[in-house]
Amino acid sequence: MNDDVTMGSGREGQDNANLFDEVKREPRLSDKVADMMLKTILSERLNVGDRLPSERELGEQFGVSRTVVREAVRALAAKGVIEVRTGSGLRVAAVNAAAVRESMSLFLHGVGLDFEKVHEVRSLLEVHLAGLAAERASDEDIALLRVTHELMCAQLADVEAASRIDLEFHRLIARSTHNDLFLLLMDSIGSSLIDIRRENLSGSGHASATVAQHERLLEQIAAHDAEGARIAMAAHLELVAEFWREREIEAGAAG
Repeated sequence: MNDDVTMGSGREGQDNANLFDEVKREPRLSDKVADMMLKTILSERLNVGDRLPSERELGEQFGVSRTVVREAVRALAAKGVIEVRTGSGLRVAAVNAAAVRESMSLFLHGVGLDFEKVHEVRSLLEVHLAGLAAERASDEDIALLRVTHELMCAQLADVEAASRIDLEFHRLIARSTHNDLFLLLMDSIGSSLIDIRRENLSGSGHASATVAQHERLLEQIAAHDAEGARIAMAAHLELVAEFWREREIEAGAAG
């Protein structure tokens, strides 16, 4: 009898363990106000510098205390959505591109995406950018690419310097599209690949192969050959991927 009771209690305990859903916490009142303010700013298409109601007026409109409004304002200011100007109140802020780049870079480092995932996104982006750069690059863009390429050739013995120049060469291709959003996207993922650049440029024969492919890519862009530039970039990125895969195989064998 006791055994039956004990077993029954165990089953009941197991069944009761999943009877109730976890209670979800409601957002704080200040978070709700901040969310409503953000939605209003976006939906009304407010321009940078547009003035917002004062904290007192916002409190009256939302029906909340000034303390709640102040917390909401502080949260939006931290995100770079609004700014508090002494003497002129609250205004819509310009989005800081550097903050966007830094946030994306920190995210990539934080989640620890493996090389193949980053390479997949990079290939999709940079192959397209190479074609656009070939179509849109000005004489000044091409001249700057040449100077950067020559500088990298001269700095190959210094892996750290060559890595930074390598990154800048690819940034200049994005700049040559004359679309600021592309440069922002490149900067968001580019810095996360600096370690890969260091490893590749320090490998035997890898540096010379990299600059040779950069030169082919540069010539296609200078010739305004969009298809040729896309092919050259695809080949370049695949070579980088091969170098990295070889490194990982060697590291696995050594481990």
